[in-house]
Amino acid sequence: MLNALVLVCSLAVTPNIANCDRTNATDVIWLPAASANPSTCFMHGEAYVAGTTIGRNITSDERLKVICAPGTKSVRAAR
Repeated sequence: MLNALVLVCSLAVTPNIANCDRTNATDVIWLPAASANPSTCFMHGEAYVAGTTIGRNITSDERLKVICAPGTKSVRAAR
C-alpha cells in the first residue's frame, strides 16, 4: 500500500519543485488512507488537499508536490 505525502512548497524558497522536501515545505500533509496503486495515490493526494483550508488558500507562488511511497505509522510521525 502507498501513502501520500503532500507538500506545499513556496517558489521563493524552492524555485525547483524537485528540491522541495519535508524540511523546507511550508505545509506537510499525510493522507489518512493508503492507496493500492500510484495513480490513485496521486489523485487522492491532490483531491484530499483541495478539500482542506490549506488547499483552498494556496497562493500563486506555492505549488503542491505529492509523494507516494510505501509507509508506516512511524514514518508518518517524522517531520
